[in-house]
Amino acid sequence: MQQLRRAPPDAAIRLTFGHEEFRMNLHHLLAQRAATGTPLRVLLIGAGKFGSMFLSQVRRTPGLHLVALADLSRQRALQSLARVGWPPEQHAAASLDDARKHGTTYLTDDAPAAIAADAVEIVIDATGSPAAGIRHALACCKHGKHIVMVNVEADALAGPLLARRARQAGIVYSLAYGDQPALICEMVDWARAAGFEVIAAGKGTKYLPAYHEATPQTVWGHYGFTPQQVAGGDYNAQMFNSFLDGTKSAIEMAAVANATGLTPAPGGLEFPPCGVDDLPRVMRPRAEGGHLHHRGQVEVVSSIERDGRPVFRDLRWGVYVSFAADSDYVRRCFSEYGLHTDDSGNYAAMYKPYHLIGLELGISVAAAGLRGEATGAATGFRGDVVSIAKRDLNQGEALDGEGGYTVYGRLMPAAQSLQCAGLPIGLAHGVKMTRRVAKGQAVTWNDIAAPDSEAARLRREMEATFQQCLPE
Repeated sequence: MQQLRRAPPDAAIRLTFGHEEFRMNLHHLLAQRAATGTPLRVLLIGAGKFGSMFLSQVRRTPGLHLVALADLSRQRALQSLARVGWPPEQHAAASLDDARKHGTTYLTDDAPAAIAADAVEIVIDATGSPAAGIRHALACCKHGKHIVMVNVEADALAGPLLARRARQAGIVYSLAYGDQPALICEMVDWARAAGFEVIAAGKGTKYLPAYHEATPQTVWGHYGFTPQQVAGGDYNAQMFNSFLDGTKSAIEMAAVANATGLTPAPGGLEFPPCGVDDLPRVMRPRAEGGHLHHRGQVEVVSSIERDGRPVFRDLRWGVYVSFAADSDYVRRCFSEYGLHTDDSGNYAAMYKPYHLIGLELGISVAAAGLRGEATGAATGFRGDVVSIAKRDLNQGEALDGEGGYTVYGRLMPAAQSLQCAGLPIGLAHGVKMTRRVAKGQAVTWNDIAAPDSEAARLRREMEATFQQCLPE
């Protein structure tokens, strides 16, 4: 007869059959925490789109208790809660202790105090601000709280060092499930655990070379949004433009490279047009008729051809992994089980057509709190995102960061970025140019008045820490 054993709060609960133990799945683990009245106590920082999507699910997930929601704007937090259907009494807690006691949620604008509180076990950073994400991750290391980093901007800027600090502090630092990097990491892990060599991994997006010059003023035309649609919705032009001009893709692929060991091509992302049926043919090495610079590469595929025509069966919202058979027997198995392959039969691919963003975020929270596992985390410094001038930049100008008018982010191998002293896109906001940089050229540390901030200091420390580990 099976017996259920009580496990420590941060350990996985196991079912015991005789002398053997079987790890239960996340849903059962969450249900057990709910049944014992010990739900995972979560702090969400940031009530934007990603945070709102998590809010819509957390009340419906047994074993999770959102003990606090932190946002600099109380009004924005209230609007997000109302939008996703929370009743006012559910977020009327007078304090964190009150929220913990009564199973409600405390609203605050003081994220650092909430991180430090005993009522909180797991922190989600959904701010989108690299500086804020770094500050919150370091606070979690100090106070022993697991952190789920929705803030991939912070991860691209300093994730390798933050993940190392977290391991030293004995906490989980995790990419956010539902966001594409964590889903890609999962697919890479699946392929490798099944014994396949991963040839490439990445995601889909809408891309044309001209998009690198897009600005918050021109972005809506590329999306096909009318002025009436924009006026009637909750649209952030700079955020949308980051997706369009290639910056967000570069940031996400840097996170994937640093977490999986896959590496960027020397020229960065090339965004080849490719539908799901063509993944095995396109996502193979160039020497064998494909598009890749090398085996083991990160790459993003475009959902439109260079002439603007839509790609057939595109992967705009999804993720993929391509992998190799590398044996006659496995090639035969690919054929027998109907896998789409390249013409040699050696390369195949798997893909997930959609990602559900914050609706899936609870997977990371549960994995961190119940299994002590991350759904993706940096293990080294392999990819970086460098600021590239969208137009000629003059001395004295201030950069306006990700998705703005002045720069976009380009993916580079980390060694190449450090060699050219590239300015990370995560620090390209509010800094002033000290000399002219021509359109299309990388902005370097030598071209700006270096910022004196916690984020800049941590980034410099990371560069020094990993410099000796990088290939020449």
